[in-house]
Amino acid sequence: MPSTGWDRMAAWRDERAGDDGDLWHRAIILPSMYEVIGPVRGARVLDVGCGVGVLARRLARGGAAQVVGVDRSAPTIRRAQARERRDPTGARFAVRDARRLVGFADRSFDLVVANMSLMDIEHADEAVAEAARVLRPHGRFVFSLCHPCFDTNLNSHWSVERLLQPRGGYEDVVYRKVSRYRREVRQKVPWFVSPRRTVFTDGFHRTLATYSRYLRAAGLVIRRLEEPVPQPEAVEKSPQGRWMLEIPLHLVVEAVRAAPSATPASRRSGGSRRAGDRRSGSSRRTRGTGSRRRGSTPGS
Repeated sequence: MPSTGWDRMAAWRDERAGDDGDLWHRAIILPSMYEVIGPVRGARVLDVGCGVGVLARRLARGGAAQVVGVDRSAPTIRRAQARERRDPTGARFAVRDARRLVGFADRSFDLVVANMSLMDIEHADEAVAEAARVLRPHGRFVFSLCHPCFDTNLNSHWSVERLLQPRGGYEDVVYRKVSRYRREVRQKVPWFVSPRRTVFTDGFHRTLATYSRYLRAAGLVIRRLEEPVPQPEAVEKSPQGRWMLEIPLHLVVEAVRAAPSATPASRRSGGSRRAGDRRSGSSRRTRGTGSRRRGSTPGS
């Protein structure tokens, strides 16, 4: 397999990530992911597009019975494995294509997570279908990605204007300018790994409706949406942090299996259920990071 941008950035990303993730992950994206994921004690977890393993190792420390992180980039997985050997958490890592989760049986995980990886996968519909395949009946799929409405890769940018206020004085007003929202395209995304070196990866802008269709085709429905708010560290250290207090650049989604449609007989009888019956699908995942985008992880 030819070397990719993710392969060439493996060491750089590992150095920046540490145990808690780089600035954008630990202070913007991951807090919302952790909140939506919730307790994982005793759960079997698959992390798709795990990168150097920050999220997978955190969930293993949280008491998950099994955590497996997969990523298509072999150099990245080697970095995750080396970090795990130095400081064992129980997480395991393997090279896999998110679209073909070879070796993982149907309905074998309670939770599948994908942190900032779906928008870097060319055929993300296949990755979503695979996530649904390995989920247990009452499992959850939690993922984060660039906000399809406000971060369209190279077709969106910030605009900050100083406007005169009615009572005098000026105030900075932040806008997010977006063009070609409906045009779903592959783009070369630049990562500024050093002043003299830029690495490019493939990114794929898709509309919010497209991601919803992918979930529906896989038999999943959206149960929860969150738009991560930057933590104080991000507001202080990232030039975009305070702007994201007004306009989000990320989205966290929790999806579960859709309840089966009522049969004609059940509709005629009012669809009654006996007390204690369980419903199927219910249950109870730039600048400042070296990229114009948001510090995404691979998994394509």
